[in-house]
Amino acid sequence: MNPEELDFPTPESDVESVTAESLKARIDAGEDVVILDSRMANDYEEWRIGGENVTTINVPYFEFLDEEIDDDVLAKIPADEHVTVLCAKGGASEYVAGALADRGYDVDHLDEGMNGWASIYEAHEVTGYDGAGTLLQYQRPSSGCLGYLLVSGDEAAVIDPLRAFTDRYLADADDLGVALRYAFDTHVHADHISGLRELAAEDVEAVLPSAAADRGVTYTDEVTLTEDGEEFAVGDATIEVVFTPGHTTGMTSYLLDGSLLATGDGLFIESVARPDLEEGDDGAPDAARTLHESLQTRVLSLDPDVLIGGAHFSDAAEPAADGTYTAPIGELRERMDALSMDEEAFVETVLADMPPRPANYEEIIATNLGVNDVDDDEAFTLELGPNNCAASQNALTSD
Repeated sequence: MNPEELDFPTPESDVESVTAESLKARIDAGEDVVILDSRMANDYEEWRIGGENVTTINVPYFEFLDEEIDDDVLAKIPADEHVTVLCAKGGASEYVAGALADRGYDVDHLDEGMNGWASIYEAHEVTGYDGAGTLLQYQRPSSGCLGYLLVSGDEAAVIDPLRAFTDRYLADADDLGVALRYAFDTHVHADHISGLRELAAEDVEAVLPSAAADRGVTYTDEVTLTEDGEEFAVGDATIEVVFTPGHTTGMTSYLLDGSLLATGDGLFIESVARPDLEEGDDGAPDAARTLHESLQTRVLSLDPDVLIGGAHFSDAAEPAADGTYTAPIGELRERMDALSMDEEAFVETVLADMPPRPANYEEIIATNLGVNDVDDDEAFTLELGPNNCAASQNALTSD
């Protein structure tokens, strides 16, 4: 049974509820944070809150249901430190925190649990961007998803929008006093539900690579299909379409006014793309060869000062000084050996250490193709968890 649907007994102690934003602020400030994650072990192993200054303890909620909690369970929880209890949605954690408070522990619990954590979406200015206008990078810490908002003149464009934050893009554009003119997807995503169609319904011109649509997208009449080399004007800035297949057959990057290449899932600042999410293990070697060619001929041929900004970051990624997950091409070439390998060595490296595929990736792809029709709550639930779109479970860059 879902623990959020259980009728928990009422502890004597009231406990404070904390927001995901306040918890993240403590983590970002470098405070030592102790988290008691009361979800089931498999959920915890798949996806949890981490950080250098974060200690997490996994004790499932049912261990606290008996009136006399086992001493071995209580021994796992530090009695001399503040502990934040979390669960999936906030119900079980409130009970567990109360049961611990009854026994003298210093605790609070995370409001809305991991769902609340997944609702955090931050915007950071890319200060190294030197094209026309201003560039923001959106960051979703729970999944490592990244997006971009280019603002120039009285117009804006968003790259790789998430359906869950459709209203956010429109509100941000409104707050900046500009019209959100374009929404671009780099490819058919496998880890999150795209916001392209929802923005199109709000009179934003939605742009999808023609090669991505060839995978079976059902809503091509709702979007503008684009080809390699085309350009789009956003105020005084120009967005150029750069076809970079490999991660998928339709993978496309966007060069933002010659200053930042939004690479989608082709290249990240700590790794390169995994090549198995479209054609599976059998097709992965050929896809890796295509990725090698794209990186060598379309990405690494750009000026070394051009910034790379992927659609994801992992725990292994180190942000730049401005807090964004961006890095110059020249720096990545120096730090990532895979970018200097010949094709054979590159393919071997890419296929050697791929992480588990993203949770629900087949359903997510079907939804992004328009084959599946899910409501907002289902869409949000489908994309919970890590993105796992990189080729390696660890960074491919050197320190």
